[in-house]
Amino acid sequence: MDKRKLGNSGLEVSAIGLGCMRMSFGDKPIGDHQEMVSFLRAAVERGVTFFDTAEVYGPFTNELLVGEALEPFKGKVVLATKFGFDPGADGKPTPGNPNSRPERIKQVAEESLRRLRVDAIDLFYQHRPDPNVPIEDVAGTVKDLIQEGKVKHFGLSESSADLIRRAHAIQPVTALQSEYSLWWRNIEAEILPTCEELGIGVVPYSPLGRGYLTGKIDETTKFDSTDIRSKNPRFTQDAIKANRAVIELLERIAGEKSATPAQVALSWLLVQKPWIVPIPGSRKLERLDENLGAVSVHLSAADLSEIEQALDGIAVVGDRY
Repeated sequence: MDKRKLGNSGLEVSAIGLGCMRMSFGDKPIGDHQEMVSFLRAAVERGVTFFDTAEVYGPFTNELLVGEALEPFKGKVVLATKFGFDPGADGKPTPGNPNSRPERIKQVAEESLRRLRVDAIDLFYQHRPDPNVPIEDVAGTVKDLIQEGKVKHFGLSESSADLIRRAHAIQPVTALQSEYSLWWRNIEAEILPTCEELGIGVVPYSPLGRGYLTGKIDETTKFDSTDIRSKNPRFTQDAIKANRAVIELLERIAGEKSATPAQVALSWLLVQKPWIVPIPGSRKLERLDENLGAVSVHLSAADLSEIEQALDGIAVVGDRY
């Protein structure tokens, strides 16, 4: 597996990481615990060294899974987790209820260290901006944790260019996690240039458009009510049909490369910048192997130009949430 460095930080990871959320949280059915332990260890054997989790996934179950599975590889893999949500009366954080107060960040760090079974968190992201806490306070708190040896690198997720700059001035930001793919490119206008200027790596989540860019979804696909896509504007029958032009483009290029649409979509991301590291989620070895095969798909300048021209003529239908 090829390696990449996230910006100027020196943090080296596999060119493609692994998003772990759906192994124990989210759309049902979730993975069997022991099968997911074996799956994570198989990913390491295939060269994956970058794993993404968060306390809110479960909550807690995903960190516990990742910690158990990857403990034998301590020091050989990079674990990224996240803080940023309020624990609530029951002590279980939920998305949409931000809390990045310094005392909460420190609490999450201690608890994540224990669940992940590590001495220091490799990459600690703010999961979402907190409008009630100045980003300078957030960055300063993580800086303290780094000085204490409990965290190695600071990350942000879905942050604006202004927040990135303000945070980076207090504590250098190693990576920004954001949705980014062939059909969600909004970060290209301001976010990517800011990251390039400041030497910050970018970690795209949903790099396959929540599965749409694999080409395996069409207007006849039915989603369970527990599946986030069942309520997603981009996964209505009309939107799926309207967006088919994106898949046709990927299928055509994939055919020329003896590849799959998913591999072309991931290869496109990899070629954008050498400090971009996508983290597609997976629970099956055949899908993992397919995704990792993207590093061997070569897109020429002509291919990229063709994709760019084609995308200019495609109006993607539906909001991402």
